[in-house]
Amino acid sequence: MRWGVIGTGNMGSILIDAWVSKNVVDEENIWIHNRTLAKAFDIKDRYSKLNVCTTADKVVKNTDIIFICVKPLQVLPLLKQLKPYIHENHCIISITSPVSIEELETVVPCQTGRVIPSITNRAGFGVTLTTFSDKMDETLKAYLIQSLKLFSNPVDIDESITRVSSDIVSCGPAFISYLLQSFIKAAKEYANLEVEKGYKLAEQMIIGFGKLLEEGYYTLETLQEKVTVKGGVTGAGLKVLDEELGDLFLHVLEATHEKYGEDKSGVSQQLPT
Repeated sequence: MRWGVIGTGNMGSILIDAWVSKNVVDEENIWIHNRTLAKAFDIKDRYSKLNVCTTADKVVKNTDIIFICVKPLQVLPLLKQLKPYIHENHCIISITSPVSIEELETVVPCQTGRVIPSITNRAGFGVTLTTFSDKMDETLKAYLIQSLKLFSNPVDIDESITRVSSDIVSCGPAFISYLLQSFIKAAKEYANLEVEKGYKLAEQMIIGFGKLLEEGYYTLETLQEKVTVKGGVTGAGLKVLDEELGDLFLHVLEATHEKYGEDKSGVSQQLPT
């Protein structure tokens, strides 16, 4: 099958990189478009056999599965614009959480799905969150899931937990990165640890951390227990975290869900009346 990407920003380009590096789709079977064409041609510089289209409708005309990788409030207007070129054998995949499968189906006459990626997919790891239309052909669904397994662990989710799941899977790497950078800055301020050295230490720690979980040596809970020696320094640090962390992550989720609600409201206003 031929795959298309409309919108080659951060997530769109990560998906393309993952597909090519993990042999999900041959380069010549990928067709892409971006409003700023230079970004699309930057990707072609990496993958010379890939096809760049000057307009979004050309992606649709040349492909079977089209990933829509634009901002939430751009999805439905874009699909309305492309509707004359979309036929029932196409499959439209959105990567944004505020647009539901039902909302996609009000606009396009074809099979639909939602795949929310993570930056970790670039390395061939991490989760992709999936939701597929009940109307999707089972063979096509199986093909998509098998394709996703080549660069991720696809996990099917209900609409009700879409945002909070995406907070962990998709936003999580940015949140963890921020916390580690804050840790390193504190080490610089308190003990004059060189920032560059702190980054190297943290990067190797997080790689090893992931390997421990991947290989099944520990769970998050048992890993914490194993490192924490009774009366030791780790326990002293955890006590501070327990006392000061408080409702931090509840507030993080409140903020992400508030923005999600704003986007959902905007999408609702774009639906056909």
